[in-house]
Amino acid sequence: MTSYAPSELGPRIGSGLLSFPVTHFTADDHSFDEGAYRDNIGRLAEYEVGGLFAAGGTGEFFSLTGAEVERVVTAAVQSAPEGTPILAPAGYGTRTAVEYAQAVERAGADGILLFPPYLTEAGQDGLAEHVEAVCRATSLGVIVYSRANAVYTAPTLARVAERCPNLIGYKDGVGDIDAMTRIHTRLGDRLTYIGGLPTAEMFALPYLELGVTTYSSAIFNFLPEFALDFYGAVRERRHDTVFKMLDDFVLPYTEIRNRRPGYAVSIVKAGMTAVGHSAGPVRPPLTDLTAEELADLGALIDGLRTATA
Repeated sequence: MTSYAPSELGPRIGSGLLSFPVTHFTADDHSFDEGAYRDNIGRLAEYEVGGLFAAGGTGEFFSLTGAEVERVVTAAVQSAPEGTPILAPAGYGTRTAVEYAQAVERAGADGILLFPPYLTEAGQDGLAEHVEAVCRATSLGVIVYSRANAVYTAPTLARVAERCPNLIGYKDGVGDIDAMTRIHTRLGDRLTYIGGLPTAEMFALPYLELGVTTYSSAIFNFLPEFALDFYGAVRERRHDTVFKMLDDFVLPYTEIRNRRPGYAVSIVKAGMTAVGHSAGPVRPPLTDLTAEELADLGALIDGLRTATA
């Protein structure tokens, strides 16, 4: 199995679209359906991607136990083709995040996506110490996820980047153009920049101008060809094509997504069901789409397929 040094991993993931696979659960007791998950990883990895993020936000990291995270990551590592980078999550309090980082490194992951600390707010000094502790605990490349109660400023990222050579990336889940401009101006190509807003396709074109060369596509789970075509149009700055794809599918898709809190994940699993690759239900506190909403999504997907046939 190919492994990536931090200096190699950043450019690798920045060179292509990123996939955040869902985590498969059984319908009866919501337990991890490892066989179905392994099959799906193999299916997705047949496409050219910059990396697969196992047990990430779309993979319901927040609903998995520590032992389950390790199982999911191990399954992804073992099921992906040679050379496909597998990144894994760490999060919650600092000591817990360190334990996650060390566990997924043992499981064979190539890198780590560091989620915000659980619940509490923290100042920039505390956030810097949090990231530095995780970076020191692992030899893997670390990407910070800036969102919610862990929004990193340019000076904080510069401080951590100087102290931690294995800090390789910044994933933006905020959408603050001013902050993104300051971060990219301050750090340049020291980091790889990832778009991480819900339905990242909505922001891909303007963010490309700020050095964000890749993003996490949830749509890739169930419409990989569409997601890759969209990414190609963005990278080639084919504006008319991007806007048409937004109008034809992404915008009406987000209208369904916005009907209830938590649907950013639920709609992806619904999309899997609609295309014949069911991943089972979401776990509480999330809720699945209603039958009517699933039908709306299915009709939207069918219309897209008919138009591109």
